Amino acid sequence: MKKGIIALSTVAALTTCAFSSEISNNEMMKQIELLKKQIEMLEKKLNSNQDKVTTLEKTFTDKRFTKLEKNVKKNSEKIQEVKAHDAGDNIKWDVDFRTQYDNVQYKLSNGKKLTNNSIYSNRLWLGMKFQADENSTFYGTLSYNKLFGDNRAQIDGQTRNNASFDWVTNEAATNDNSLKVKEAYWLYTNDSFFGNNDVSWTASIGRRPSTDGLGISLRADQERKSALSHTVNVEFDGASARFNLDKLTGINGMWLKFCVGRGLTNAKLRFSSDGLDYIDDNDTSENVDMAGFIFVPYDNGQYSVHMNYAKAWNLIGNQDANADGQPDSNGKFYNFGDIELATIMFKAYGIGNGISDFLDDTTVFASYAMSKTDPDGNKAMLGSADSETGHSFWIGANMPCPLSEKARVGIEWNKGSKYWRSMTYGEDTMAGSKIAARGTAWEVYRHQKLTDALSFTLRYTQIKYDYTGSNGFFGDFGTPVKISDSPNAVEEAKNFSANIRYRF
Repeated sequence: MKKGIIALSTVAALTTCAFSSEISNNEMMKQIELLKKQIEMLEKKLNSNQDKVTTLEKTFTDKRFTKLEKNVKKNSEKIQEVKAHDAGDNIKWDVDFRTQYDNVQYKLSNGKKLTNNSIYSNRLWLGMKFQADENSTFYGTLSYNKLFGDNRAQIDGQTRNNASFDWVTNEAATNDNSLKVKEAYWLYTNDSFFGNNDVSWTASIGRRPSTDGLGISLRADQERKSALSHTVNVEFDGASARFNLDKLTGINGMWLKFCVGRGLTNAKLRFSSDGLDYIDDNDTSENVDMAGFIFVPYDNGQYSVHMNYAKAWNLIGNQDANADGQPDSNGKFYNFGDIELATIMFKAYGIGNGISDFLDDTTVFASYAMSKTDPDGNKAMLGSADSETGHSFWIGANMPCPLSEKARVGIEWNKGSKYWRSMTYGEDTMAGSKIAARGTAWEVYRHQKLTDALSFTLRYTQIKYDYTGSNGFFGDFGTPVKISDSPNAVEEAKNFSANIRYRF
């Protein structure tokens, strides 16, 4: 490369001289001598640069590159160790932590008003997921939900061991090993049902994801869970199997899901005095079981129809055998009969097609539900020995907030009849389930996205009761009475809440 550059320089110089007819031989010789000196200087400079490059290459090759190779090898060994460890320990966790303020107000039929305007609570959900293979996945949720501080000191004058007081709950050793498990179940999925590729299906057993289902999920600002929340919003243990029928029938989004569960087990516990551990206990209620199905006949992603039917056996309540207005056996539960529940809901995710961005991003739903009791013999269920039918209507809308692109607002209305009874004991409200109201309920809310993880919600609920007993149990004390005929009944309930929520 050096010789090539020098030769080209020489040729260029000589060519330049040849084309100058004004230059004499002596002058040409002088220029040649000058050119030789310049070439010598250029060679020295090139040789010097070459030595520097050689030294740099040698330094990099001998020291830096060797060190870099060692670091890469060491890091590779560490990565292999991490992979080997994670192969047997790769549960994925997610966090849902909410701090909430609530204001609860009640108005009684006698005109009296009761208020608590200072309720603060923390709720923590720790979600778990582990996929052992392509067909089976485990899901779980650990739950913590409590009021600020400790409220046991206000209950009565009994002597209490201060070691369990909330101020030192996590610093003092106690004999309490409790941990709340909200959900824990495995889910099996398969694209073929015993060789039929037109039917994909799932099966699941465990502690069910049966709260905050379709309907309530919009207000709760989260993905829907399994059940339709107009009739079922309660935790229970059981099993389910779902079959996707859209390919088989050619109808968009059709699927069918069967569910069974148990809400109460009749059994003596360990170390029974008669030695009959876990045998039927005649001193307690019978097993409370539920079975039913969810059916979606059509779902094209925008418009969908959702239906469910369920039956529960041996529902519990308080007995008043002496007709003295007082529950027997200090509030012991007795079985009173069965109940059937049915729901049909229409949902639209987007109104029309391209009318406006606002309507395209608006969700509306309308739901009708029915309950029917079946008392056991001459027992009174909901205060009646006859089979009674209740009805409920529920409509709602969830839409973009006109004031902020990162917020959504919603409004809901529902109304229940005299004998309406839902299984919505797990609804997330301080004033009781609004879906269970034997009367009229209104609700408005606003969800605001703050960051990728933080959100803020405002919610206001108002319930005006027509009859007593909303969301109660099923025994002699469940008789629906007009609010005007019951002087101490709750006529109206209001609940205002504000929360900030971290999800990641």
